[in-house]
Amino acid sequence: MSTSIDPPDVARFAAVADQWWKPEGKFAPLHRLNPTRLAFIRETCLGQFGVDGAARAPFAGLRLLDIGCGGGLVCEPMTRLGFAVTGIDAAGESVAVARAHADGLSLAIDYREATAEALVAAEPPFDVVLALEIIEHVADPAAFLADCARLLAPGGVMILATLNRTLRSLALAKIAAEYILRWIPAGAHDWRRFLTPEELRGMLAGAGLAAQAPFGVALDPLSGRWRPSADTAINYMISAARPEAAA
Repeated sequence: MSTSIDPPDVARFAAVADQWWKPEGKFAPLHRLNPTRLAFIRETCLGQFGVDGAARAPFAGLRLLDIGCGGGLVCEPMTRLGFAVTGIDAAGESVAVARAHADGLSLAIDYREATAEALVAAEPPFDVVLALEIIEHVADPAAFLADCARLLAPGGVMILATLNRTLRSLALAKIAAEYILRWIPAGAHDWRRFLTPEELRGMLAGAGLAAQAPFGVALDPLSGRWRPSADTAINYMISAARPEAAA
């Protein structure tokens, strides 16, 4: 079986797994980014499934898979929105942290130490597949997306968040964030692995998914908060739907 795993990257995240739920710890940038990510996921899913956003648990009855779930920063709010959530990560240390945190809040989340390709033959398809800040860490992005697409049910939606490969992202998301501001651990990213929106949309189309235009995410330097933006030069999100099965 082919694998999406890049062992050095998995080891790097495993080494700081105890930091996942510390808002000012190693994953502080993700804590600050999370509200914008969650809003995009929620609005995309409301539009995809036509459910009542005012309901207490609007996505009850739908299954969601979070690939590269880390400590569960997205799994927990998705569970509160009604999704039946499965979170997988190749780093067992992160899975253990996620499971313990959810148990402490009495949240029923199916956490597993696993990879996307391992689930393809073992699971029925999901209504939503999330791959947030993960594709820049996998060994073969096209093969990874093909496996993700196989995990997506007809009429379902896949949502990705990643970094664009531009000179601005090299300067700010790589050099400044890792070596000057120390927002994330040095060596966390390889800029050469960043994908442009055009490259990502092409891979999604090759996997049989219809991708939407990218959604930019920008950091406000004054407030330190992330906000939606038309600028996709550094961070962006994108959604891609699987067409309904033919009648």
